[in-house]
Amino acid sequence: MPLMKHLKFAVMLVCGLIALCAEQASAVAAQAPPLSGQARISLLTSSPTGDEVYTLYGHTALRVHDPETRIDVVFNYGIFDFSRPNFIYRFAKGETDYMVRAYSFSDYLIEYIERGCMVYEQVLNLTPDERESLWQALVLNERPENRVYRYNYFFDNCATRLAAMVENNVRGTIKYPERSGSRSVAATNPPAVSSVLQIERPTFRDAINFCTRHHPWITFGCDLVMGAPTDREMTLKETFFLPEYLKDAFDGAEIEREGVMQPLVSTVNILSEETQMPGKTPPFPTSPLACFMLVFVGVAWLTWMEWRKKTYFGWLDGILFFAAGMAGCILFFLSFISVHPCIFPNISLLWLHPFHVAGTVFFSVKKFNKLAFWYHFINFATILGMSVAWIFIAQHFNIAFAPLIAALWVRSGWALLRKKLSDGRQG
Repeated sequence: MPLMKHLKFAVMLVCGLIALCAEQASAVAAQAPPLSGQARISLLTSSPTGDEVYTLYGHTALRVHDPETRIDVVFNYGIFDFSRPNFIYRFAKGETDYMVRAYSFSDYLIEYIERGCMVYEQVLNLTPDERESLWQALVLNERPENRVYRYNYFFDNCATRLAAMVENNVRGTIKYPERSGSRSVAATNPPAVSSVLQIERPTFRDAINFCTRHHPWITFGCDLVMGAPTDREMTLKETFFLPEYLKDAFDGAEIEREGVMQPLVSTVNILSEETQMPGKTPPFPTSPLACFMLVFVGVAWLTWMEWRKKTYFGWLDGILFFAAGMAGCILFFLSFISVHPCIFPNISLLWLHPFHVAGTVFFSVKKFNKLAFWYHFINFATILGMSVAWIFIAQHFNIAFAPLIAALWVRSGWALLRKKLSDGRQG
């Protein structure tokens, strides 16, 4: 019996040693080959396009090019998988997982050339040790167990991740200019004119709305769901969530190493010219403001017809308030359930909220007439108070909100007046 125990212990010990050796061998095998002295690491910035919503903001990646070892790969932190279970729900809730993937530079360049993007390359002025450290960190981050991260569109995305990777592997301190792009660098082709919003201290909303300036419906949607925190001024590093801001910041940045200042970017190359023409704002008749003005005119005209014919179009309140209630459910979900940043507080919740769905029930059931009256009274007073308060609250007001707010206010106001006229006739 003791012999069996010793034999068992010996087998376990051997297995443990084999496993340990295998783990070490795996770690060595996973380590990237060292770069040569000819290696270069550069930041790639692709200009925005209007193909998809997510392409309106541009893109950033890191390129590692070593002619001697024939390495030429791009590390892309903007990869996501539409086929993952519950992708839409997780995206709406703010629990989207992105990942970093490394693939050939030629494939990356072809993809963005086909989109019509300008690809702007900034070769980083790194020492051999810094290049090696950054290269090994990128390879380690791209391993299957490390590559997935929780995406956050303002504070943790494809651009902010790369800025942090560069900063963490520089043997010194990167000094960014107060105004990005203040210093010019040597370029194979002249640098393109910056396409970022030139405001001294932009807010998050300023930056987003500039990117969506040719897409008024997207701007309207962003203005609706983004709350008051979006209207605070960004710090310099917070602007890095947009690739164009990061590109301009790198152009003007310097590295301080032992008291010696050197430019962060040594060379700029234009790898592909922009072939997709900048978008044009659609004609006014198709804009949110024009469409919602038509809604308001229709509501006002039908309300006038009610007054003139002494009748009540219950279906109008049903459609209007039910639509507002469903939109309010989405806004409520984003504000109180999702983990998206800068969504709450949002003053739009005072005029667009789920309670409008309950109001629709009150309007439709005769025995709830009293509840319907008080609902209209509260809604009328809330919208009036909100309209005054918005003047003093630091949250952007999209002018296309006005006709929708006015339509809800008019319907509640007419309900109160109709009740007063009805009581007067009965008296």
